[in-house]
Amino acid sequence: AVYGRSFARLPIILNIVQLLGWGTFELVIMRDATVAIGRQSGAMLAGHWPVLATLLWGAVITLLISGSMVQLVRQIISRVALPLVVLSLLWLTWKFLGMAQAQGLEALWQRRGEGGMGVLPALDLVIAMPISWLPLVADYARHGKSGSAALRGTWAGYALANIWCYALGVLVALVLPSADLVTALLLAQGGLIALSLILIDEVDNAYGDAYSGAVSTHSLLPRWSVRQWGLLIALLCTGMALVLPMHSLEPFLLLLSSVFVPLFGVILGRLAGRSDVAAQVEGARAAHAAPIAIWIGGIAFYHLLPQFSSALGSALPTLALSFALARITRTHSA
Repeated sequence: AVYGRSFARLPIILNIVQLLGWGTFELVIMRDATVAIGRQSGAMLAGHWPVLATLLWGAVITLLISGSMVQLVRQIISRVALPLVVLSLLWLTWKFLGMAQAQGLEALWQRRGEGGMGVLPALDLVIAMPISWLPLVADYARHGKSGSAALRGTWAGYALANIWCYALGVLVALVLPSADLVTALLLAQGGLIALSLILIDEVDNAYGDAYSGAVSTHSLLPRWSVRQWGLLIALLCTGMALVLPMHSLEPFLLLLSSVFVPLFGVILGRLAGRSDVAAQVEGARAAHAAPIAIWIGGIAFYHLLPQFSSALGSALPTLALSFALARITRTHSA
């Protein structure tokens, strides 16, 4: 509806690429955590264990993706995995709040930063992950039993969960200031339990990457089923996790943010408040020049802005600019 029937394939392809990256990253995190837990207990010291751990978690994701997504979510994730994840977050929050109190909450709050990054540029990184996962929301919300239930589930599972997890991440970083967070967690009291609980959460993240990547690929190439594409994506992520260095996340996040922030800014500017969205989809041309130009210009603006004023950040100014331009051109084209 916004970019045109044919041009809309490009954002879908970019979404597939980023989900391959996220899926690979999740497997690397699970592998590193598994090996770290094993070595903490005196096992998994041989050099082949990282490979075996990667293959193990890749096999788990492949097994999960081979089943029915709806049944998996409703029968297992909602009844077993979700309560475990919530309990793990509650335990981690309680644990690290206790550690923060032991160190002195006032001292932690007053601790001076290192000055390496301003507030708004740091906010770019915070925005990058949820904005890049926004395309995944529709893949699951469309299976909701009602529109209101899907809305409540999205807010509770996406917005509130992101706020909670980011706040917990800040708390962990303050209590355990270390470049190697996995090692720091293991050295902390109860760290083995904490890291094991984090592993639970990573499994459903990796599954979500594979499933949504399969949905996007199936929309472009429907000859294969979603399940077949999911199996292929799970295998590709496993293979890439074996060979690619995936520990430097910041450039990846900023690149994703530069693509998806203006993308959704244009979509919001064009569709927000409209009651004829279905008609817009039906009457869409192959490509709509103005939204495409605004999106591409927004990507360029995102990367150029820090060259002139790094303190402003890029995500919020780019979102505001792309939204405003899309709104103006919508008015003129109406």
